[in-house]
Amino acid sequence: MTFETLLYQLESGVLTLTLNRPESYNACNEQLTTDLMAALREAEKDPAVRAIILTGAGRAFCSGQDLKDAPAPGAKRSLADSLQRRYNPIIRKLTTIPKPIIAALNGVAAGAGCSLALACDLRIAAEGASLLQAFVNIGLVPDSGSSYFLARMVGYSRAFEIATLGEKIPAAQALALGLVNRVVPAESLMEEARSMATRYAAGPTRAYGYIKKMLHRAEHTSLDDALDYEVFMQEAAGRTSDYGEGVKAFVEKRKAAFTGE
Repeated sequence: MTFETLLYQLESGVLTLTLNRPESYNACNEQLTTDLMAALREAEKDPAVRAIILTGAGRAFCSGQDLKDAPAPGAKRSLADSLQRRYNPIIRKLTTIPKPIIAALNGVAAGAGCSLALACDLRIAAEGASLLQAFVNIGLVPDSGSSYFLARMVGYSRAFEIATLGEKIPAAQALALGLVNRVVPAESLMEEARSMATRYAAGPTRAYGYIKKMLHRAEHTSLDDALDYEVFMQEAAGRTSDYGEGVKAFVEKRKAAFTGE
């Protein structure tokens, strides 16, 4: 598939989505958010896609909303409209696609770009990358899910500090806080991301999707509800072809050849 502001590359079950507005540090204009949503919808329905990498072209992952993407003369941008129509559907899609999504942070992830990264299942950062909750620096509040993700990842006090100070969080500090999963040399970033994505692409895709759904649900449920939901999801997992293959491979003492079905 081809998009105006996005590169869509599928190889061996791994889809790499590259935000491609390097001249603006991959800032989100109307076209980029439209392209990204369309790409995610395509990835969700395509059985050939079994793992996804989200990254940015050039020196940045994503610098957030393009503040130069102004409305028509005399018109005033509705921030509520931008969130409800553009950003929030993308965040919901990232968190509900039943396939692993890895953010490969090649540079700064600021504002809504930080939200995009936090909405992914895993984050691998280059040593020079950083996260930035830039909203407060222009008199706004975190959006696109950042208030949700931050509070759950680092707790209230740290989340308050990050959201209100509006300072860059270098990759090493982000790792210590639990905001990213790994930090690697810049030259190894995509190799590391592809290695992890390839491992997921060869795994039991439906089980990964079920796990993703379970863990998101567990953040706002009781232990009893979680136990009941595990029963439901385990029954579903037990009906997949990959479960049969996994058991057979275990008995035969070989590596399972999962198909994602």
